[in-house]
Amino acid sequence: MNRTSLTVLLAVSMAASVGCASKNYVRQETTPLINKTNELDDLTAKNSKDIKDVDARAQAGIQQVQAKAGDVDQKAQAAGQQADQAQTLANNAVQRVDSLQNTVANLDNYRVVTETSVHFGFNKDNLTKDAKTALDQLATDVPNTKGYILTVEGATDSVGDSEYNYGLSQRRADAVIQYLASERNVPAYKIYVIGLGKDKPVDSNKTREGRAKNRRVDVRLMTNTTGSAPAASATNQPSGPSL
Repeated sequence: MNRTSLTVLLAVSMAASVGCASKNYVRQETTPLINKTNELDDLTAKNSKDIKDVDARAQAGIQQVQAKAGDVDQKAQAAGQQADQAQTLANNAVQRVDSLQNTVANLDNYRVVTETSVHFGFNKDNLTKDAKTALDQLATDVPNTKGYILTVEGATDSVGDSEYNYGLSQRRADAVIQYLASERNVPAYKIYVIGLGKDKPVDSNKTREGRAKNRRVDVRLMTNTTGSAPAASATNQPSGPSL
């Protein structure tokens, strides 16, 4: 081999060795960087996912809070409406009481035009056929009576405790008032409940017949005007008790 060929061969060998050394060096230097970059990419992806999860939970929490706030607001509005209704009822009750007090205070200026008593079965508050007939007959005098009021007084016998009997006598009086208002077109503001309960018996509670007479509602048509009263028919007299 001549000197020129040997020189060329050595130059090629040295170039190849230098090239391999350079590649290995580059590989050794860049591999950690690549791995670190991959780790950062994975960490970034995980952080992005965590942020999305947190944001989703936050949005869900906000929606729940808003829903609960809306529910609370609706309940508050309903409570406010109920309070307003209660206040209205209370005001009406006060006006009713004031009107009743004024009427009762002036009862001396009223005289009875006609009256009747309707009776009820034991522990009953429904009107019987005879009771409705008696109320119908009393109501026929209403259109001919000026400046009138109707007083309604419910009562019971002595069986049972006082609290229950007051409630029962109230229901009996209410049945009379409802019938007169709905069936006979008597204005409700013209009707006044004067007394309730078992405190005013008209007969002895020691007998069956006496207790039956005490299970009653007394109704009186009264006027504050002078003049002759409409003639009361016999059917307007207190009806017989229901045993």
